[in-house]
Amino acid sequence: MSKLLRIAALQYCAGADASATLTQIEPMIVRAAEAGAYLVALPEAASFLAPSQKRLADLAENESDSPSLYHFSQMARQRGIWLLIGSLLIRRSEDEKLVNRSYLVTPDGMIGSHYDKIHMFDANVGDGRQYAESKNFLAGGKMVVADCGAALIGLSICYDVRFPGLYRDMARAGAAILSIPSAFTYNSGQAHWHVLLRARAIENGCFVIAPAQCGTHADGRRTFGHALIINPWGEIMVEAETNDDVADPGANDDVIFADIDLDDVQQARSAIPSLSNATPYTG
Repeated sequence: MSKLLRIAALQYCAGADASATLTQIEPMIVRAAEAGAYLVALPEAASFLAPSQKRLADLAENESDSPSLYHFSQMARQRGIWLLIGSLLIRRSEDEKLVNRSYLVTPDGMIGSHYDKIHMFDANVGDGRQYAESKNFLAGGKMVVADCGAALIGLSICYDVRFPGLYRDMARAGAAILSIPSAFTYNSGQAHWHVLLRARAIENGCFVIAPAQCGTHADGRRTFGHALIINPWGEIMVEAETNDDVADPGANDDVIFADIDLDDVQQARSAIPSLSNATPYTG
């Protein structure tokens, strides 16, 4: 018996503060829910991308009373959907340290699971900017495979995609879907986005859902877009419409849908059983 599930991923250009972004994307979430999506996924930095490090410190909300987290939770409850908040740039409750944290919200508006980005994006991709995420955020240290009712989903964020061992461990822990919400830089996205995401699907026999930021943000960075949903055979099921010649905020906003059959996970793993065939070795 097949196990069909409609999932949706959003692509948009987050504004410089949460209020502007939430106004922009609320109709997109409503559209996804009204189209029958069981799971709706938002990109990394779902609520804002600050124009500067100083503004990031000012705008980061406290988890204990975050208006953005409350707003998203209410939307999940009102629409009866599982909502993956790709990440919020937030101060954790226990010590107010900044983390890049992904949330899986249940259809009754509760926080089902959360994941802190493990791999900090400290890189120079040739776009005239130096990225040093570790200067602002405390890195996570725990893999998270969460239950979204119909399936187990492995939670990750953006730069994590370059560390395949994380996803292999998620698959071994039972994940059928890998979430990779991102704010991928335009330069690295052109070179690596599609191939990295397809590889993670193929290696692990998993669906991949990759909502994405797209456009030029308040701090001048440009994100790549091309949000994707990929099947366990590594085939792109659907890709957001993205005009690479247009970087204007909002020009490439999109909601993509796929009806996935969870039985495809076992079929792919049976056809090429790399998870069970892996053999320990020494250097």
